[in-house]
Amino acid sequence: MSAEKLKPGETAVVVIDMLNDFVTGALKCERAQMIIPNIKALVEAARRAGAHVVYSNDAHSNQDHEIEVAWAPHAMAGTEGAQVIAELAPAPGDHVSSKTTYSGFYGTDLDKYLKRKGITTLVLTGLHTDCCVRHTAADAFFRGYRVVVPPDCVQAFTDEAHTAGLEYLKFWYKAETPSSSELVRSMS
Repeated sequence: MSAEKLKPGETAVVVIDMLNDFVTGALKCERAQMIIPNIKALVEAARRAGAHVVYSNDAHSNQDHEIEVAWAPHAMAGTEGAQVIAELAPAPGDHVSSKTTYSGFYGTDLDKYLKRKGITTLVLTGLHTDCCVRHTAADAFFRGYRVVVPPDCVQAFTDEAHTAGLEYLKFWYKAETPSSSELVRSMS
């Protein structure tokens, strides 16, 4: 990918599930700590350049299929666990979209928001490379968005899951994988 080809007005940096419960709480991912500074630098560069910043956050209820079938309660709507970590807190003008399953698109306002803003490129960051990032990338690809996933801005519970997730995204959704520093430079 040529990071220089990003058009800030048509680009959204999407921060996926960088929530208290995933970073330090109920479903803690130890490896999340290593991506926080990279996401922060990318989000700050995006804001300065006039790109959009979007948060796609789990906000569950006990009736959500994911909670009933797959996972213990986590990121329950209205709780501290469902809040974005302080280091990456949304700023005025950022868009926050709540979700109840893995994809940031399924049953949310995300696609409508992105289309209304003329966004064509999504830079996906956050947790987990092999789950919520993967499913959001799939739905973005199916809707015709350009998918960019900086490997140093996404993470999973294990290195194997992270690496397999990235390979899957590149193969199936033609995700471009520049580093966060390449993207920051392209927005400066």
